[in-house]
Order: sequence, then structure tokens, then C-alpha cells
Amino acid sequence: MKFIKDIKEGDRISDIYLCKSRNSATTRNGKPYDNVVLLDKTGTIDAKVWEPNSAGIGEYDVLDYIEIFGEVSSFNGALQVSIKRIRKCAQGEYDPSEYMPATPFNVDDMWRELLGLIDSVQEPHLKELLDHFFRDDNFAAAFKASSAAKSIHHSFVGGLLQHTLGVARICDFLASKYYRLNRDLLISAAVCHDIGKIRELSLYPHNDYTDEGQYLGHIIIGIEMIDEALKHIEGFPVALEQELKHCILSHHGEFEFGSPKKPAIIEAVALNFADNTDAKLEAFTELLENSNETGWMGFNRIFESNLHKTE
Repeated sequence: MKFIKDIKEGDRISDIYLCKSRNSATTRNGKPYDNVVLLDKTGTIDAKVWEPNSAGIGEYDVLDYIEIFGEVSSFNGALQVSIKRIRKCAQGEYDPSEYMPATPFNVDDMWRELLGLIDSVQEPHLKELLDHFFRDDNFAAAFKASSAAKSIHHSFVGGLLQHTLGVARICDFLASKYYRLNRDLLISAAVCHDIGKIRELSLYPHNDYTDEGQYLGHIIIGIEMIDEALKHIEGFPVALEQELKHCILSHHGEFEFGSPKKPAIIEAVALNFADNTDAKLEAFTELLENSNETGWMGFNRIFESNLHKTE
């Protein structure tokens, strides 16, 4: 099987992929075509069916495994497959594990480490809040299965857990170096900062925004989840509640990055740096792993730089 990460401009491909999405469109001349996104465990690639009614295009739908024949070109700096033939595959022709991108790390090991950080929180109200979520079997199952994003970084099964643990590790380190940081508050904010993503994004293979995610976004959803949990915790200090919520509301750092608030306390600043560090380094890691060549990889809009891969 030729994985999507190995596809290059000029390739002719004939292989099986999962149809992640499909929608019909019309050219400026009124000619119908289909936009298709193909998926395997290494990523996604955009594709076009320019002759959707031709004899070579069989019946298929979203989430079908399809054998495609097509040619790869570059459009606006991104690879694109022009599909000439499509055949819907029968069960047994493919291995589903090859089509679900997943964390390279052991989920159970990461979960135990995250619970260990939760258990290290001494403030009783924060500890009760964390246990309310992370000791709940249904929440735990959803959290372990979720991705942290639709694209860019940690956009795979287990990505939310991997990212949350990465952020919490950085915050734990920062708290050991900067005495003014309230470690219990910072660790709690790190662990909870993205809990809203279990409702913002659907699980794989869809991994797309839910209606709630489109309307509210994970930051507001997370605040609502905390508000609901606090109804079951007696005597939660008002100031501590506001500080925790502020950290979550401001963890993207800037208004243009989706933060309703900018960081105003030192723990919020630390969380923003930790979140950005883990997200950016994972995004760069994924770029490096998905590039088969060393040297300059071209301009990247996320990093606003022409990135380089060393041997």
C-alpha cells in the first residue's frame, strides 16, 4: 500500500483509501465534479473526480473504502489527486487499522501518567473537579479516543490525551522552576484546558466539527462542562473558580487565535506558553515525519518560514 505521506507530485496511484468526505460542486463553466478527501493512517489528501458520471466511477459514499486510480499534481502548493476510476471495496480487501491515524505512544501508559499528575494536586476542590471528569468511565473513553485538532497537530486517535499530557508535563516543569506559579492551579488548568474538544470534534474517521463545536468552540464548551461539574462540588472557592476559568479562556493567548481573554495571571501565561510549545513542536514533528526528503521543505503558513529538514 502506498501511504498518503509517501505520495509525490507526478505519481500515478492505484490503491485503497478511506473516503473521509465527498461533496459535489460545479466549475465556472457549469460542469459538475466531486471534491473528495482520502484518508489513511498517515494523513489525508484532497482529490477531484472531474468526470463523476463516467463509466469508470463506481458507486461510493462517505466512509466507504474505495480503490482509486489517479494522477497526483500540485495545486496552490498542495498535492491533489485527479481520480480517473473508483471501485467500492468489499470487507476483507482492506485492513481498517491502516486507515485510522493514531498516537505512536501507548494510551494506557499516557493515561496512567496523566492520572498521576491529577493525584499530585493537593487543593481539595481542584482535585475533586479533576476526579469528576477523569475518574468517569464515559469521559475517559471519549478523551482517550479523541483527537486534539481537525488538522495541524495531534489530529489522530489519542491525540487529545497525548497533547494534554504534553502540556501538563511542561506546566509541571515550569512550576518547579518559577516559585510564584500556583502548581495546583496550573496543573488543573493544563489537564482541563481542552476538555471541550471531546464535544467539539467527532471521533475518527469523521474527525470533524460537530454542530456544537461550530457554534461554540472547545473553549466555551469546556467552561460549560466545568460549570456543570461545579454544581456537584460543595464550597468551591469563587476566586479559585475564576482563576481556573480564566486560564482556560485565555490559553490560546491572543484574540486572533480564538482566546476570549488574554492571559492576566502568571498561571495563564504559563499555560499559554506550554500549550503553544507542545502544539508547535508536534506540528513540526509531523511535518518532518511526513517529508521523505531532506533539505528545504518550502514556506509553511503556520510557522511563517521556509522550513528545513536535516538528516
